[in-house]
Amino acid sequence: METDSILDEIQDLNLSYLLLVQRLLNEDRATAIFRLKISESMADLLASLSAKQLSRLSRTNQLLCRLCYEDADQVMKLTHNQREQGLSQTHAALLMASSSNLGMSALRGS
Repeated sequence: METDSILDEIQDLNLSYLLLVQRLLNEDRATAIFRLKISESMADLLASLSAKQLSRLSRTNQLLCRLCYEDADQVMKLTHNQREQGLSQTHAALLMASSSNLGMSALRGS
């Protein structure tokens, strides 16, 4: 029974994530591509999916989103950061940007 509950939660999270992805892409495409670390073609595809297609895609037993920090040291730096709140957000953005050149080219309009 617990496994069914976890699968339901994964599917709910997937649908919420996909809806957020579409909203981000519709509001500010370049920033969304950077934040989501996706390609232009993936952005086109995700933005064009219907509600029925989003629902179908969300019904999987795997999470569609993943933690963007691949290095535990990055998470340690962010969670044990003594900087003021404003600088902390800048620091997090720099760490995320350093892990992907894809996002930076999207912001530059390349």
